[in-house]
Formats: sequence, C-alpha cells, structure tokens
Amino acid sequence: MQENYDHYISRNIKSLYRRRLFGPLLYLIFIIAVFIVLPVTSVVFPTELFRISDMGELHSEKDVFISASLHDLHFTGYTKTRFNRTVGYFYYMDNPDEKECCIVLLSPTTCEQGLPEIPQVRIHGKVLAADANYNALLTNLSADLSWSDTGIHSKVNPYYLSEPDFKYGFGLLLFIFLTASGIYSMAAVILCILYICRPDFSPPCQMLGHFGKPKQLLALAEEELATLPQLATEDMFITEHFFIETSKYGIAIVPIKEIIWIYKHSTLHKLFWYHFSISYTLNITANKHVYIHCPKNIKSDIDGIMDYLSEANHDILVGFSEENRQKIHDIQGDPFHFEKLAAFMKRRI
Repeated sequence: MQENYDHYISRNIKSLYRRRLFGPLLYLIFIIAVFIVLPVTSVVFPTELFRISDMGELHSEKDVFISASLHDLHFTGYTKTRFNRTVGYFYYMDNPDEKECCIVLLSPTTCEQGLPEIPQVRIHGKVLAADANYNALLTNLSADLSWSDTGIHSKVNPYYLSEPDFKYGFGLLLFIFLTASGIYSMAAVILCILYICRPDFSPPCQMLGHFGKPKQLLALAEEELATLPQLATEDMFITEHFFIETSKYGIAIVPIKEIIWIYKHSTLHKLFWYHFSISYTLNITANKHVYIHCPKNIKSDIDGIMDYLSEANHDILVGFSEENRQKIHDIQGDPFHFEKLAAFMKRRI
C-alpha cells in the first residue's frame, strides 16, 4: 500500500514534539507538587513572627520557617548536642501577651557559645512542637526551679523556636535548582506546543533559513515528497532538491545542492560480552556549518542514500578520510562556538 506523504514532514514534526512534550510537562507537574507539599519557598522567604503566641497557629498551617526579633533572652544552662558536638543553646524569654515563657534554641555563633543574657537578637528559625527532648528539658528545668512538672508545662509554650533547624543554605540551593529547572521545563513545554501548532517555527525548519526562506523551502520539500520521493528508506528520503530525515531521533531537511560531505560510521551494540547488532550512522555536512546525523540505520539504506546523493551532486565529498576532513575545513573554517552549541541544541529541542 502506497504511503500518504501529504504534509509528511509537518506531521512528523508534530509527532516528534508531542513525544518530547511529555518529559518536561511531567517534570513541571512534579516541580509544582514539590512547591505545594514542601515548604521550599518559606525557607527562602520566611514568615515574620510578630507574636510568640502565633507559633501554634503557624505550626498547624505548616508555615514553620520564620524570622523574628527577640528580646531579653536568658540562658537555661542546657545545650543540645548531636554526635558529641554542641549544635545549640537553650534560652528562655518571657511572653507578656500570654504571661508565659518561650524556649528558644540558638546557634552557637548567635549566642557566642552561651552568653548568660542576650538583650536583643534577630534570628531565622523553625517552629517546632514539643517532643521527647523538649519535655526532658522542661523536666530538668522544673527540678532546678523546684517546680512541679505540671506547673512548668502550664507556664511554658508547647512550641519552641530552633535556629539550628533553619537550613537556609540548603533551602536556598533547593529553591534555586527547582525554580531554574522549572523555568527551563516551562520554556520547553511552551516551545513544544508552539512547534506542534506551527511546525514551520521548529528548529528543523528554521535550519532551512541558512539557505533561503524557511517557510517556502518547507512547502517545496513537502510538495516534492507528496509527489513520491525519488528514494525512500524507513526514515530517510530524497526528493528532487532535498534530503529529508524523519526519525524518532530528530528531523532534518537540507537542500541537496548545499551538501558538501557525506560519510557513514558503524556502532557495535553489545550487552556485557555479547555482541548482538551493528547499526550505521549517516553523517552529512552542508554549507553554513550545518551538520546532520542519522543514527541507527542499516548499511544498505545508507549506502543507497550516499550513492544517490553523490550522483545528484558531483561536488559532494564521499567517505571519511583525513583528506576530506581537511578539505571541508578549508572550505568552511572552524565553526564559532555558538554555532557548535546551536547545532547541538537543534538536535535536542
């Protein structure tokens, strides 16, 4: 059955970018979910805590990272250690609004290794609920003050502030990474949707801008392919004026008259010690530093394409050799770095 080649290039461009849309779209959804579930933003932009009595409400709303200006802190005489290293010093301060005390765990650098009193300090901290260690601290304090355990729990806020638990550096790095990768994914999603809606804006078509007006050249290539190609393999085609590749690895369109060098190379695919297949890649170099790679083809298909191209354009250099490489270098010179990057990105966008 004869295949329908009407708008074949545009249909394959749309299909290619539909497949490529899935990855960045899925990752973008993942990034949004992370921002919803984890308090990533609040680490970088902590909530201002104006009243100590608001700690319980913030903790219940999962808004646990705060900034606060604290006054009249007194050292309890107790510290928190982790792996035999002191990571914090426990202080208490009065909360005149509720006629109760609040416990604050300060970093060693903030309290200068346990100053007896701190008149004023500004910290970034995390609101934590009472746990076993916190209750043990209150039990020890009640013994020091000759209070009952019940009495001290009634006078001390069940939530406390911990400066060492505020991991700003890690939070900032995570925020930057998630934001940057999210922006990249969003840009990829937008571009994929654009290329699906307007295939003539896609990189394979815009590459034709090196040789003329992309939209007109695409229309001419589509027309020639629709009238049946002069040579066709599974994903490579030759029409009167164009070489066309429409594989799952990428799409390329180049005028035959602009091709200056073609060669193939083989790749041995193996699993551990077992060699199970050999595939061949067709490499095409065209004017204006345009490079096309057609991977994972069979040898007979590539040989047929190379024979046809060399007959259609007698100026094409055929086969890889140091002599041919030097001739191409003399013709084109070294590509600028941004041209190399552009060629690399166009095969992946």
